[in-house]
Amino acid sequence: MALKDYNKAFRYGKKEYESRLLAGRKPTLESLDEILPDEVLSTESLGLVQIPIDQIVGTRYSGRSSAFASNFMPILESNTEFAIKWAKLSTSHEKEGIHEPIKAWEYMNKFYVEEGNKRVSVMKFFGAISIPGTVTRILPKKTNDKNVKVYYEFVNFYRVSKVNYITFSEEGQYAQLIKEVGKHPDEYWTDDDRLIFSSVYARFTAAFHAQGGQELEVSSAEAFLSFLHLYCYKRVEEMSVEEINELVKKAWEEFVLLQYNDEEKVELKMTPTEDKPSLFEKWLPLGGNKEPSHLKVGFIYAKTPHSSAWTYSHELGRRHLEQTFPNEVTTVSYENITEKNIASAMEEAIHAGCNIIFTTTPTFAQESLRAAITHPEVRILNCSLNTTHRYIRTYYTRMHEAKFLMGAIAGEMAENDKIVYIADYPILGTIAQINAFALGAQMTNPRSKVYLEWSTLKEQDIEKRIDEIDPNCISGKDIIVPDDNNHFYGVYHRESGGGEQKNLAMPLCHWGKFYEELIRTIMAGNWEQDNDVEKAINYWWGMPTGVVDVICSKKLPAGTVRLVNVLKHNYKTGQFHTFTDQMYAQGHILKEKKGETLSPEEVIEMDWLAENIIGRIPKIEELQEQAKPVLTQQGIETRKG
Repeated sequence: MALKDYNKAFRYGKKEYESRLLAGRKPTLESLDEILPDEVLSTESLGLVQIPIDQIVGTRYSGRSSAFASNFMPILESNTEFAIKWAKLSTSHEKEGIHEPIKAWEYMNKFYVEEGNKRVSVMKFFGAISIPGTVTRILPKKTNDKNVKVYYEFVNFYRVSKVNYITFSEEGQYAQLIKEVGKHPDEYWTDDDRLIFSSVYARFTAAFHAQGGQELEVSSAEAFLSFLHLYCYKRVEEMSVEEINELVKKAWEEFVLLQYNDEEKVELKMTPTEDKPSLFEKWLPLGGNKEPSHLKVGFIYAKTPHSSAWTYSHELGRRHLEQTFPNEVTTVSYENITEKNIASAMEEAIHAGCNIIFTTTPTFAQESLRAAITHPEVRILNCSLNTTHRYIRTYYTRMHEAKFLMGAIAGEMAENDKIVYIADYPILGTIAQINAFALGAQMTNPRSKVYLEWSTLKEQDIEKRIDEIDPNCISGKDIIVPDDNNHFYGVYHRESGGGEQKNLAMPLCHWGKFYEELIRTIMAGNWEQDNDVEKAINYWWGMPTGVVDVICSKKLPAGTVRLVNVLKHNYKTGQFHTFTDQMYAQGHILKEKKGETLSPEEVIEMDWLAENIIGRIPKIEELQEQAKPVLTQQGIETRKG
């Protein structure tokens, strides 16, 4: 029986050996002495640990590697002494198990065997998960190499958790896992913590592989992290195997999307999808797969239209939708929704018959995703930028186009060349708006300086800063609520020394136009047409679609208004792009060469400030508590890891 097992293992080994040989790859085991760099930092003993079988990849010395194919299966004939010893170990394992620890070296979270190669081979043949071993870790020299940096993040993770079977490939993922588990970065895990974590991970991995996870170019650990981010560790901890299986199945496209880099994950829709009927539909124009004649649309707000300018602008959009489609669309809104009750609000909207739901703040993205997976019959969209999820779509406007025009106005009207720009959150898209404003000011006034102030900084006194800077132009709130006593918003002029103020222009984010065009797209049956793209879909519309505009005051000089109208026309016809030609960041760092244009992804992910800006991008710990939920979801610092 044991020799029969050896012959079977031998066939596995020969197949692997020949396959790799034909592919021009080394057919036998890796050896640590062949790949170890000349300079290593140090070694440390890890003692006796359970070594994950799938992380054992080779031998310590090259002389021991020639008896095995790269999958640790034997390749020596069955009449050799090696085969007899292997067969005896196989018999021993089946009768009483293999308990004697191997001796191994760990380097970059992979293990190389010094003593016990045949034991590892037998255990791999029988599908064991781990094997006991006495391990010595080899620490590489710290460098800026990405793999080395990720490895040292693993070393820190292992120091507190003693978990060695989680492998990530990107920086920041171990820290994310610790956060998802509910631990502090330096908090040591107890034996119970490790036992529970192992159980949760094993249940998820079984479900992931049952759905074909091994066919994806995604590690089980990366898929697990995504799953925890979606469903919460404490909740998953209480789930049965059947519940995890069902959720993994429902959320499968999220795991498929993990295979791609951020740019490959997202399909940016810069304009509404045009109706492209099939040949069959052209012959039968009255038939086809069209949408229901009546839609019920839900809007979920974090605040009320009376307390928040952001909510007010979306409420205007909701009203516009009702006025535009009085017979085809009914709307309902839910106000003062928090992260604690967003789930119940969405369930209420779904039970009320909403077949489209707009959640109007980035902090609602995760719950929107959970609801979309649970209710695939409902279309759910979240107002955020560049979110990489398949089950929801996200939407935002290219406000940097309007900000460029606002900057041009401010540059023209700032007699003392000083302009203050008041920003709220350093999130995706915001930095592009700030830079676009600064570039617009620079175009009309090369001497202009834009002083960047953040309204959400702790202990920030904006009015005091304005008095200290004494600018002639200020870019403040884009819009105010009707009850706001402050009548100055958009870009307004201020006399030196704090004199008379007057409004000059305001940017307009016409959410009503956006919602109208999106509903038209759905009614035309083009929603499913977009679904053909196996990516996350983000709508990012600008001036050409009418969702972004600038309204000028009558107090602006006629020449300035004419310039604004020319720029508007050029934006709408595609003749002008904000971030084109030579551009410098602070410190005179070249960010764009002459004749080049930044890609939409580069615009969204901007994390630098233009050369004529005086100020900086604050860190999350410098901001007020109210800002942190948004930054956790969409912050520049969060995306950088």
